[in-house]
Amino acid sequence: MDYKEILESARKQTAPNCMACPICNGKACGNNIPGPGSKFPGNAAARNYEKWQEIFVNMDTLCENVVDPDVSFELFGRKFAAPIFVAPLGAVDMHYGPKYNDQRYNAELIKAAADCGILAFTGDGVNPDIMRDAVRDSAANGGLSIPTIKPWSREIVFEKLDMVVENEIFAAAMDVDAAGLPFLKKLGGKAGSKTVEQMREIIEHARRPFIIKGIMTVEGAKKAVEAGASGIVVSNHGGRVQGGVPSTAEVLGEIAEAVKGQTVIFVDGGIRSGVDVFRALALGADAVLVGRPFATMMYGAGAEGVRILLDKLVCELKGTMGMCGAASLADISRKMIRI
Repeated sequence: MDYKEILESARKQTAPNCMACPICNGKACGNNIPGPGSKFPGNAAARNYEKWQEIFVNMDTLCENVVDPDVSFELFGRKFAAPIFVAPLGAVDMHYGPKYNDQRYNAELIKAAADCGILAFTGDGVNPDIMRDAVRDSAANGGLSIPTIKPWSREIVFEKLDMVVENEIFAAAMDVDAAGLPFLKKLGGKAGSKTVEQMREIIEHARRPFIIKGIMTVEGAKKAVEAGASGIVVSNHGGRVQGGVPSTAEVLGEIAEAVKGQTVIFVDGGIRSGVDVFRALALGADAVLVGRPFATMMYGAGAEGVRILLDKLVCELKGTMGMCGAASLADISRKMIRI
């Protein structure tokens, strides 16, 4: 199957919640929830996509000919095929369709990503089996995933982290902004925002690289570094937890300027092409996460869809690097883009 055929196949599985659009730009779904939309007024996901398009690349081919740029990326001592990873998603059966539940989705995705030389962040939910099964499936694939824990109470977080440690999983994460999700708000004291001190205790308990997802301000990034985070994800949760927020492209540059080199900087939100990946790296990200498009590819063609999307993104990234004179990821710089 080619990319277009996979989208057509996915649409049969996901409509009307997700229309598997040719470009996943957040416009057709708007604030359609359940579905991949964003919280009222429903424009945050679309803004994420649009703001990447306002960043232009500066072509420069008066340089050494770049035939095959090196896009390999080292994370926490391990080399990956590209600085492109799969973002965590949850409640996929409700938001996308019954082809998968979270456990089946994570199991297939973990293996597909590992086979492609990258890894997947996996989601969490009220059902404890979601995290338990994701950790088990990751262990069967060399521990190559990053389980992303919701901001539960201390006891629940520690219990989940103990599973991660026991199964020697590569790294762990927490999407702290998930505190704004309606289903977590209804649980009251069982979940919620975390202080720097609470996060430091969680990170120390993890005993492995720990990533804090949901950072949208310089102050938040500095607090994550203070807590000991090995990485942060600049993310507004795809617009699903709060309306009226800026796009990740708008805040990435200032966050990178503040904490670059102190922690690994990921970014997600509206990244849909290898050109977008280049834009993000030029703004200061070390790597990116892509969520909704991988879900569409999974629903359309399973593991084959994951490979085809990653190949597309890498091809576009390499092409842009070559036209801008970047032979490796380290060569990509702020001077290669214009806002």
